[in-house]
This record gives sequence, structure tokens and C-alpha cells, in this order.
Amino acid sequence: MAITQAASGKAAVQKTSSLPLLSLTVGAFAIGMTEFVIMGILPNVAEDLNVSISAAGQLITMYALGVAVGAPILTMLTHRIPQKRLLAFLMGLFILGNSISVIAPNYAVLMGARMLTALTHGTFFGVGAVIASSLVAPDKRAGAVSMMMAGLTIANIIGVPLGTFIGQHMGWRASFATIALMGIATLIGILIFIPKLKQEKPVGIMQQLAALANPRLQLFLVIAVLGNAGLFAIFTYIAPLLVQVTGFAEHSVTWILVLFGCGVTLGNMIGGKLADWKLMPTILGLYLIICVILALFTFTVHNPITAVVTIFLWGAASFAVFPGMQVRIMSLAKSAPALASTTSHSAGNLGNATGAFIGGLVITHLSLTALPWVGSILVGLALLLGIFCLLIDRRHAG
Repeated sequence: MAITQAASGKAAVQKTSSLPLLSLTVGAFAIGMTEFVIMGILPNVAEDLNVSISAAGQLITMYALGVAVGAPILTMLTHRIPQKRLLAFLMGLFILGNSISVIAPNYAVLMGARMLTALTHGTFFGVGAVIASSLVAPDKRAGAVSMMMAGLTIANIIGVPLGTFIGQHMGWRASFATIALMGIATLIGILIFIPKLKQEKPVGIMQQLAALANPRLQLFLVIAVLGNAGLFAIFTYIAPLLVQVTGFAEHSVTWILVLFGCGVTLGNMIGGKLADWKLMPTILGLYLIICVILALFTFTVHNPITAVVTIFLWGAASFAVFPGMQVRIMSLAKSAPALASTTSHSAGNLGNATGAFIGGLVITHLSLTALPWVGSILVGLALLLGIFCLLIDRRHAG
């Protein structure tokens, strides 16, 4: 889905404006909030709909599966729709899904609404990343993508606590109503500020699939899975780790996660700038740093001060790698960058689920304290594959 910028003066003015990127950032914030806020209001949902906590937890699982499986399919089916119109369509589905959640009379309807909303997640970020990178000069692409992704990271710091507070004081349906209103604001921003981008002839589905079959692209998708698996093998169980091993009180975990989110946001912005400077060295360097941090976390987790410092640095490094990975994956599928970008989000969600599963096995068969070094090994595997990809790139360049 190759894109060239419109040559009109109006498009040129819009291109230099931060308002188009801001519209994408607000959309990313809303999507991040709808994905994660359910964790904070899960007991409220379970009680109101008369289901168990474990059943309500499937609302999270099915959302992740909707992103992992549905997003690439939706991207392929909508590949002929112009990018701006497609973003507006996706945000319309997002608003519809959250509006249905507000009035859902039972668990089944709420599950359906969550899966409908999940379909928009990966495709929005996939198409949004392509648009964001096309709005700036080639050497600023990763920075533009990181600005859009900042909405997702900020959602964890501000959006999820806000949505949880609203849900606990006004009812869980009010949380989804708030998200729907953010979706409406995003839709207005897309319609007003996102420029119309001139498309070349749409690439057929078979050609898009052929682009995804690129072995180098497949390797980077595996790297994304391993990197996220290393992150979520630990992050999924961060609360019991901090309470049972480090010795924090339960109420302190929330503020530590806010600090983690601050590291995530800072790392995301710095990572985008570093990737614009040196793409592959940044990706590999960050994976190496994450490996070291997680290996050290095996020891620092036993002290409250060192544990908190390590968690902040871990969050910063883990999310600093994402903008560069996104740009690299898009560049490896030039004929289908939106599908490649969407598929990278699917790979990331697969990594999230895989990491949580591996973490559970580690706790069952080893111990909570084994999580950091197991995470370090998973990220180390991603690093080794990244080095292998770099050697392949140099051989092609030679």
C-alpha cells in the first residue's frame, strides 16, 4: 500500500503541522485506554453481569485474540480504502464497539462489543504508523511513529487510572462512555486534520501476502514476539513479585506501575529519536540493555529502592525499542507497509500471551524470583536473531 504525498499547498501546510500527529496520538490514547481499563474495573463488571472473575477475565483474553487474529484480516479486506477514509471507518467501529459496551445487557453482548473494538486496534496502529511516517521527512519517521505510540503509553499512566476511578465511582459503563467520547474527538480530528494522501494502485491481497512471506520480515516478527514475551513474562506477574519478593504493600504497587509508565513514555520518545539516527544499532543496543537490566533485576528485586529504579529503567528501555521495530518492519514490506505494521502488533500481542503463559510455567515449576532471568533469556534470543538479521542485511548490501 505505497503512499505518496499530495502535492497541493494545503497538504504541504498540514504536513508540517503537529495537529495530524496529535489526532493519531489521541486515537492511540483512546485505544490504549479501552484495552487496559477493563483490568481496573473487572470486579465491577463481574458483579454487575453476574459472572465470575475468571469469566470476566476472558474479556481481556478475547480482546488480545481479536487484535492478533482479526487485525491483519481486516487490514487486507480494507486495503483498497484510502487511508484517511479507512482511519475514519475504524474510529467509527471503535465508537460503535464502546457504545455497545455502555448498554450491553449481558456478558455475551459485552464480549461481542470487545471483540468488535479489538478489530480496530491493530489496523488503526498499522495504518496510523504509515500515515504518521508519511507526514514527516524520511529521517524523522521513527520519531513520528513514537509520537503516535506515545498515546498508548500515556494511556497506561493517565487513562487507565482515570477510567478505573470513573468506573468505581460512576459505574463501569461510564468508563466505556468516556472512551467513546474520546473516539468521537479522534474522529473529528481525523476528518479535519489528517490530509488526503494520494495512493498508488492498490496492492492485491496475494501480493500483500507475498510481501509478508519475506523471510527477513518473518524473522523480525519473531523478534517482536520474543521481545514482548520477555516483557510480559515478568510484567504480568509484577504485582505478586513486588509484594511477595520485594516486600511492598499492595497499595504501593499502583504508584510503582505509574512510575513504570513514566519510564515507558520517556523511553518511547527517546527511542524514536535514536532510531531515526541509527536504526539497527538502536534496536540491537536496546535489546542488549534490556537483557542486562532484567538480569540485574534478579538481584535488585530483593531491595525496594533498587527494585523501583530497575523497573523504571526496564520500562524505558523496553518501549524505546518499539518505534524502531515498527519502522524496520514497514521498510521490509514496502508493497504492504500497513499490513506489515498491523502484523507487527499482532506479533506483539502473541508475545504478550506467550510471555504470560511462560511466566505462569516459571512460577509453577521454578519460583517468582526466576521470572527476571527467564525474561532476560527471552529478550536475549530476540537480540541474537537481530544480530543474525544485521549480518544478512550487510551481506545483501555487499
